[in-house]
Amino acid sequence: MKPLLIERPITVRTYDVDFASIVHNIVYLRWLEDLRSEILADILPIDEILATGISPILTRTEIDYRWPVRIGDAVTGHMWVDEMARTRWTLAAEIVVGDRVCASARQSGYFADLKTLRPVRVPGALREQWQAVVASEVR
Repeated sequence: MKPLLIERPITVRTYDVDFASIVHNIVYLRWLEDLRSEILADILPIDEILATGISPILTRTEIDYRWPVRIGDAVTGHMWVDEMARTRWTLAAEIVVGDRVCASARQSGYFADLKTLRPVRVPGALREQWQAVVASEVR
């Protein structure tokens, strides 16, 4: 089960690669940021979240690099909300070329009040969408 799954094409840019035309490890962090923004954009755009005085805060990223991605590869990013609690969420992602998973990742974080930086509940729209998908998968 991959609740709230999104799939987006990723273009490998010349500035993303090293002298061997292999994507730098740090680039994967940018790709994850882009995918995370896309998940929110589909449900609750970041400008709407920020207007309420709340922001998602990233607390952990784990990436397993399995196979090098090179310039010219047709790359797709997959991301989904793997877990959700009252104030925290965990996302999972895969960077794939064809059928090969080149990297897998997990990111954890929480939602915070921008004035206090204290945790707040996951925004209702996001929580409700996630719960609806999870409930439908359980049936």
